[in-house]
Amino acid sequence: MLDRERLLAAYDRQVRTAEHSRLPPGVRAEADGPIVRVVGWDHGFISPPADLGLEGADLDALIRRQRDFFALRGQEVEWKLRGHDLPPQLPKRLQAAGFRPQPQEAVLIGLAVEMAAPGVELPARVRIREVALESDLRRIEALHSAVWGDDRSWLANDLIARKGASPQDLRILVAEAGEQVVSAAWVELNPGTEFAGLWGGSTLPGWRRLGIYRALVAARAQMAVGAGYRYLQVDASPDSRPILERLGMVQVTTTTPYVWAPEGPGPALQAPAAG
Repeated sequence: MLDRERLLAAYDRQVRTAEHSRLPPGVRAEADGPIVRVVGWDHGFISPPADLGLEGADLDALIRRQRDFFALRGQEVEWKLRGHDLPPQLPKRLQAAGFRPQPQEAVLIGLAVEMAAPGVELPARVRIREVALESDLRRIEALHSAVWGDDRSWLANDLIARKGASPQDLRILVAEAGEQVVSAAWVELNPGTEFAGLWGGSTLPGWRRLGIYRALVAARAQMAVGAGYRYLQVDASPDSRPILERLGMVQVTTTTPYVWAPEGPGPALQAPAAG
């Protein structure tokens, strides 16, 4: 039986650090008091510790500094808030500074070795393969735009940059039916931690409930186990959470992006779909 408190402590200690380490060229991490600010994407990202250790005017000043820093750059910024983060008034103070909460997801953790068993037979026409060519990443980009119903034109460039920075630590998979990409997902290996992250699990509506998502989880789990990782972690949507919990993952907290955007149209945040 997985110990949720122990898993959450390991997550706070290891996964949060991995968020702002080993960044691609041109992207840098800057400390500002207790938080780390990631700069260099076409959006900003704030990675906080579990306890900021600030309240009142000091907390408000920290939040305003992040907002104003990216306002001068004309960029959106995401503050990634977990459900157990302190102080308790942080969500209210973020909203008072103009940050708006986005849909909440569940942070799930499971044992990689237990999730690596195939346990499902794919439809006859479907095959899974690992990809790295830009042409395939553009096809994944098109898939995500179709699944999520918005503009994901940033996705291929994001994957290209991350793959170029650390090719052995980002493994990208597609499920294809003939020439059509029907699902795609990737696993991010985080050296120096026990955790590999599952990201991007998206399947076209007509190809769901056929075991494709489960097969992509197993394939990525096998990659993680082969590379020596103990745990898989995912920020799960309401759709993927029940599947992953049936596979043995447990929820340790939640995650909610709080986003501030400058007035007028701006770039969409480059947040990969989870799962």
